[in-house]
Amino acid sequence: MKKKINLRNYMVFIAFVLLFIVLSFLSPAFLTSDNLLLVLRQISINGLIAAGMTYVILTGGIDLSVGSILGFSSMSAVLILNSGVPSVIAIIAALAIGTALGLFNGFFIAKFKLQPFIVTLATVSIIRGLTLVISNSMPVSVRNGAQDYLNIGQGYFLGIPIPVYVLIIVFLLFWFILMKLPFGKKIYSIGGNEEVARLSGINTDRTKIIIYGMIGFTCALAGVILSARLGSASPQAGTGYELDAIAAVVIGGTTLAGGKGSISATFIGVLLIGILSNGLNLLGIQSEYQNIVKGAVILLAVLIDTFKKE
Repeated sequence: MKKKINLRNYMVFIAFVLLFIVLSFLSPAFLTSDNLLLVLRQISINGLIAAGMTYVILTGGIDLSVGSILGFSSMSAVLILNSGVPSVIAIIAALAIGTALGLFNGFFIAKFKLQPFIVTLATVSIIRGLTLVISNSMPVSVRNGAQDYLNIGQGYFLGIPIPVYVLIIVFLLFWFILMKLPFGKKIYSIGGNEEVARLSGINTDRTKIIIYGMIGFTCALAGVILSARLGSASPQAGTGYELDAIAAVVIGGTTLAGGKGSISATFIGVLLIGILSNGLNLLGIQSEYQNIVKGAVILLAVLIDTFKKE
């Protein structure tokens, strides 16, 4: 018997296509190659954070510190780079710092059984404060002679921005881990029922610590790309980025309760958020109204998720 197609499972893709078509008619500039490449470059930051956030939410967790980790890693990368070390060393150091901050979150969440919301809310202040300390509360520019670093955010390869390649590689890697490796099954198991997962032999503490380390890594990578694109690091970089990342994951259909969702749907969610923001800018919508629209979209996504469970 042929399986009946449930259109509710494809709502995010349908919404993306409809939004794309509507914006194509409303703004002549939307479909230009320059604008589409701009959208792809802009979504790379949110996309990298959302990839890690998908893993966290799949386990029933949340990470509010992603923007702070991005900001600290970004500032660390530029400061280390300006000290005279090669770009590759500065990047590796920044990625290690971001990963360590994520592992710090994961350790307290897993070992002390603390709520992820509370732990990451606390580390938002801690990490942001550290960023202000190391930067003396001032933006820091990338010094001359670091063009190889700047190319990570500003360069192109075959006409496509380099950050887009980074985003695609990360999403493909995260998809492979989630869908093809035993570690991915552990993530779904913990989100479905953590106690059952533990009793079945899964080391839930270690798995959760690794997952928070992974989101720390993707935040640091996003921070490197952002500072390379702007040519500087700001102590306030990343503020509010958790909203767009969580929005992309939820809009993609990953349930906040954990256990259900996919990395590929998150990618569509990232694209939808990106073209929505771009379209609103092209239409001249003020930023405060853009926030209202984004909030409404998130609420709608949660309602759709609720209906899918019924």
